[in-house]
Amino acid sequence: MFHSSWRQMRCATLARSLCSSRAFAIHSGLPTSSDASIASISARNASSVFSAEAQAAAEKTEDAFLAEVEAIDASLLVGQPEWIAKAMLEQRLRANVAQRICRQELWNISQMGGWHSGYSQVAMLQPVDTPELREQALTRWAKFPGFVDQEIASLREGVEQGYTVPKTVAGRVIAQMDGLLALPTEQSPFYSMAVRADDEEFATALRELVETGIQPALQRARDYLQNDYLPAAREELSITAIPNGRECYDALLYGYTTLDRPGEDVYELGQQTVAANKAGIIALGRAAYETEDFDEILERAKNDPADKFESAEELLQFSKDMVARAAVEMPNWVGTMPEQAVEVVPFEKHEEGTGRSAHYNPGNADRPAEYRIPLATPEEEGRGNAEATAFHEAWPGHHLQVATFQAVEGLHPVTRIIWFSGPGEGWARYSEALSEEMGLYQSTSGPILRRAWPARGMVVDPGIHLFGWTREEAKAYMAESGRFPVSSGDEMVDRIAIIPGQLTAYDSGGLEILALRRQAEQELGDDFDIREFHDRVLENGTIPLGYLRQHVEAWIASKKGD
Repeated sequence: MFHSSWRQMRCATLARSLCSSRAFAIHSGLPTSSDASIASISARNASSVFSAEAQAAAEKTEDAFLAEVEAIDASLLVGQPEWIAKAMLEQRLRANVAQRICRQELWNISQMGGWHSGYSQVAMLQPVDTPELREQALTRWAKFPGFVDQEIASLREGVEQGYTVPKTVAGRVIAQMDGLLALPTEQSPFYSMAVRADDEEFATALRELVETGIQPALQRARDYLQNDYLPAAREELSITAIPNGRECYDALLYGYTTLDRPGEDVYELGQQTVAANKAGIIALGRAAYETEDFDEILERAKNDPADKFESAEELLQFSKDMVARAAVEMPNWVGTMPEQAVEVVPFEKHEEGTGRSAHYNPGNADRPAEYRIPLATPEEEGRGNAEATAFHEAWPGHHLQVATFQAVEGLHPVTRIIWFSGPGEGWARYSEALSEEMGLYQSTSGPILRRAWPARGMVVDPGIHLFGWTREEAKAYMAESGRFPVSSGDEMVDRIAIIPGQLTAYDSGGLEILALRRQAEQELGDDFDIREFHDRVLENGTIPLGYLRQHVEAWIASKKGD
């Protein structure tokens, strides 16, 4: 007994020590992945300029760190905060090591939250409340031009070695940079620090930095992409067009889903799930439209004039109403309700129409979270899809998930900056279905269309990257679902092209959470409590799906008295 307790204490102490001594260095010392949160982009820091030698040293440190983390016995940490830290660090480090083969630092541009847009968001969040913080901000952002020049040099090296992004992706990034560069200084996100600081001396210094340092650096990057990179960018959509592309896809798939499942198996499971969803749509169509023709059902659900919006303002207000409606219902479905608010916020002007999707930005103790919504084509958006997206991003989706975990006390800070799409997007996908169970959908089309899209990402993503799907084939397959406006087909294809594997994570995770719920319902019978189940799923954040299964099964066993 004493020996076992001592080992538990030793493992917990070691886990805390490893997290504190190296985790932030590891997380910030290597290039961020394409799904990086603002937190991890911020961690990398605009002052960082990478070299091959620096990267090799970081990887050596990472290897040693991973060996130490893997040596910790997770079974001795169950029920302690260190168990969560061990799970997250182990998965993140394993994924980092596996993804080295991708050489992502050589093709680090993306319309889906690339460094140019990521750092503009960081600038808008940069603390400038005190003279010391304002001095830090000037020092930090003075090094941004050096960072940009390093990125350009890395892209040049990538071109020489055969690592490029698709031409259409490069074009979208250029358009986003054009939007940033077109803004007058006063409206630049990089100047927003001066607006918030109310310090004339700081504002003068920042204006000079923006106009003589930051903006010229962005212009250099934009001109390089337009004049040199775009002609050399690849025509192929598939990641297999770059060196070791198949191995890269496997590594990215593992990193996003947290599951060791080959792309071919993902593709097959996705097809099976899509077929099951079609059966559900036909049943709903029979009741709503008195037809069992799948195409007709979707056509009517997508194109009902009464379901459309007439203006951006109407779409925005409708989305706000759906978020508020969901918030009222949440206490009936979770035992622990976070206090943090979430706001529905339109895209920045320079982001509209450039290929970015609706997304969630976490809040903190000082500011509410944000559900960021594009409003460029409101007439193409339907109420059913607007409902599903609002529930996915806010309540009961990402906001419930993130705010719940943020409110948990005693966790190591490293767990706040690690995010996995499998459990993260999996919960949001599960939430779209849960919202129907909660009675949140008000439209006839919502329950139909929310079934039409799920699991298609598990098919179209490997379809493009492994099975040779063309752009037109992918667009047609996605358009059949009716989930997105037809005009967004190219945007979706380019999204899949630049973040291979990520679109599979939504339903890979959602199906796993649903399977765990069915298992709990079957084993617990009348003792099953939906609020308690949701609390168990949410309380550890986006822990890898294998660890989530361990956690839920342990809860089931405790409820049964095993």
